[in-house]
Amino acid sequence: MVWTEDLIAHWKTTGERPPVVVWTATQTATFLAAITEDRMYAAFHLIALRGLRRGEAAGLRWCDLDLERGLCFITHQVQRRDGEVVQGPPKTPTSVRTVALDRTTARVLKAHRKRQEAECRACNVVPSGFVFTRVDGQPLAPEYLYRRFVKLAAEHGLPPIRLHDLRHGAASLALQAGVDLKVVSDQLGHSSIVLTADTYVSVLPELAMDAAEATARLVAEAGQRAPGSKHVTRRKPSPPDPTMHGKRRRRGSRRPAPTGPSTPLKTAARSKIGSLATGKEVTV
Repeated sequence: MVWTEDLIAHWKTTGERPPVVVWTATQTATFLAAITEDRMYAAFHLIALRGLRRGEAAGLRWCDLDLERGLCFITHQVQRRDGEVVQGPPKTPTSVRTVALDRTTARVLKAHRKRQEAECRACNVVPSGFVFTRVDGQPLAPEYLYRRFVKLAAEHGLPPIRLHDLRHGAASLALQAGVDLKVVSDQLGHSSIVLTADTYVSVLPELAMDAAEATARLVAEAGQRAPGSKHVTRRKPSPPDPTMHGKRRRRGSRRPAPTGPSTPLKTAARSKIGSLATGKEVTV
């Protein structure tokens, strides 16, 4: 479900909220604009727009990014096991994927890298190679991203969602933007397009209605252009006569003959025209 105004009012009154709910595009933009100075801004921007899982974001390394070509390679994730943060394979084999990055997200990640390098120099620590780290340069635990996200959302007055719902929101926004379902499925690393369709079934009816309206408009516009239709084609007006600037010409009247000094060529032309009109040969 989506945090509509009615749903927000119900939540504020009763405290009840759906188990899975996402922000609107406006709410997502409001959140990102409010946290631009936070250390984890780039992580939440990446999840909100490209739908990474929190373990994938926490495990992302700079060598997994090609910011010039706008590519992000998901090859592993980090998890907490027995109290330790360890690296491992992604959730499923299809989770190993290449995610395309838009130009804005690429710029955000470049700015984050500069900030991280300055932070490491100030703290005299060696960068670990991970994109999102603790202040000491070591990789983050995925639950830290979750706690930080929930805290920031509450501080800025946004209706509550889980960090994983931010991933759901990325998919919902992509579908609403007209992205093909198969492309969204590949972006998320789903095992099949059926899983994507089943997960976002609440979004698809609205998209189907938009598609139906678009098809109806196409047919209606084509009907206006079809032969026998009542559609009237407007004639393009003829260009104005520069010699009649400021004058109104009566209908049926002829243009005035051009005036000016005669030349041998003009005299010859008029004589030739006269011979064609009378049928008599005129010698010029």
